[in-house]
Order: sequence, then C-alpha cells, then structure tokens
Amino acid sequence: MIFSELYSAYYNAIASIISKIIDGEHSEKELQRIVSERAFGESVLTIMPSFKSEKWQLVHPDMTTPITHKPTMPLTNLQKQWLKAISLDPRIKLFGVDFLGLEDIEPLFTPADYHVYDKYGDGDDFEDDEYVRQFRVISEAIRQGTQIKFEMVNRNGKTMYIRCHPLRLEYSEKDDKFRLITAGWHSVSTVNLSKIKNCVHYAGQKPLDNYEWDKKQDILTVRVRDERNALERVMLHFAHFEKQAERLDKSTYLVRIKYDHSDEPEMVIRILSFGPLVEVIGSESFKRAVIEKLKKQKACNLR
Repeated sequence: MIFSELYSAYYNAIASIISKIIDGEHSEKELQRIVSERAFGESVLTIMPSFKSEKWQLVHPDMTTPITHKPTMPLTNLQKQWLKAISLDPRIKLFGVDFLGLEDIEPLFTPADYHVYDKYGDGDDFEDDEYVRQFRVISEAIRQGTQIKFEMVNRNGKTMYIRCHPLRLEYSEKDDKFRLITAGWHSVSTVNLSKIKNCVHYAGQKPLDNYEWDKKQDILTVRVRDERNALERVMLHFAHFEKQAERLDKSTYLVRIKYDHSDEPEMVIRILSFGPLVEVIGSESFKRAVIEKLKKQKACNLR
C-alpha cells in the first residue's frame, strides 16, 4: 500500500485530539466531538476509554499529554511520486485540486507509460477552460441542491434552453466522457457535458415540476468459460457494478450484472471485448443489441 494506515481516519482523529490538548483544550466533550467527526460512530467507545485508561500512553487520566509537539505526518517520497503522477491526469483540473510542493518530484508513472484499450478517441476536452468552468458550476449546484440553467443543441439541430436540478455526474470510462443526471426536466434526464453550453446557476425563485427521474435498471446474464483468467477479468472489469456469480461446473460460471438501461450500448461493447469466452444468456433485448452490433461489424469487412 502506498498510503499506510498512518493516514487513516483513526490516526488523524487521534492526532487532532493530541493537538487540541497541546493547545490547552481538556474538555472530554470537545474531544469526543473530534472523534465523532473524524473517525466513526463506534470509535467513541474505544478511543476515549483507551486514552483515559492510559492503554495507549498518549494522554494522562487528567486529559493532559506527555507529548510536547503536535503530530505531523510528512509524505514519503513514494507517496509524493504517486501524487505527482495523479496530478498529470487532465481530469484533475476539473476538481480544482492543488498539488503544492511537488514541483521537483519525479512522477511514479506518466500517461506515456500506459495505453487504455477499448476506449473511444473522441473523449471530452478536460482541459478546456469553459468545460472546466461548467463542470465546477454543476458540481457546486449538486452539493448545494440548487438549480442550474444551460443551453444545448438536440439531435435535430434545435437549441434548447434548460433549467433543472443536477442530481449527479457520471463518468464513462469507455466513452471518456462525463454526463449529467438531472431531475425536474421532462425532455431528457441524461446529457453529455460536452453538449452543454453557457451553464450558470439559476438565481430565480420559480419552482420546478415535482419530478424525479427513476433510472431504469436492467440485468445482464452471461455464461463465462473460465479460460485465460476470463472470470477474474470479468469481475475486475465490472467491479463497480452490482453483480452475482454462480458456479455451474468446474470451469463455467453464470454471472448476473445490474446496469442502467441507458448504458446498454457501452455494455454491449464491453461484453464483446471478451470474445467467445463470454456468452450472453439474457436479457433478450441485450441479445438483440449484441447481434445488431456484430452485424454492423461484419458489414465493415474488417479482418
């Protein structure tokens, strides 16, 4: 692990408590508040008793500490190298994260060190200033639960003026695009960020329709022939999906994957990337989508 347990919630909570005590704060109520905020709910039952019983020998029973200096947690060179590598990802700019103090650090890896297969080449321009600005406007509105308004051109070439509640942002690894999930807008509930123009916060008071979009969920069932680590690759590839695996015999498994219906085109491409080792059992609509995709590929006369 690049980041050890020294950077976990427990260690940060204890470091904060010791710093407070050094500053002269001895109120047990205040220290319990720190535990509740920085650790976990049940941590109050273990951290404070361990302090008071001197089990950890960090705090005396009178809530003073023998420690003179406040705890610090400097990063190792390996951790700095990993952070420097992450800072090179163009998507980082979207979140306004500053990586100070890494100017002279060599990255652990660079984008030139790896290549991602099965990904479209027309992904979003994450370094475009207007794209970054709109991403941050949407992110702030999601956090604050406020409305936004923007323009977009539909498939018929007509400009639409939209006001909605942004619910969340999703990233498609296959498309290399962000998309916005909305509510309060009946026409479309999902829109690619690259299609959004002139996005700003809505400052008016006019309420939106009481409309919540319920995203349709489908279940894909596939039979996996476990050759060349196919099962492991399937489970890793769909690690962020809700799924179940059932063993049929020594080398065959049945895997059920729950996915959003709007993601079906991407799911088809993902499944086809496994070739003959993965057979689609259901649903029938997914089978038809796979067949249609294969027919289109065959029509291209590619070998």
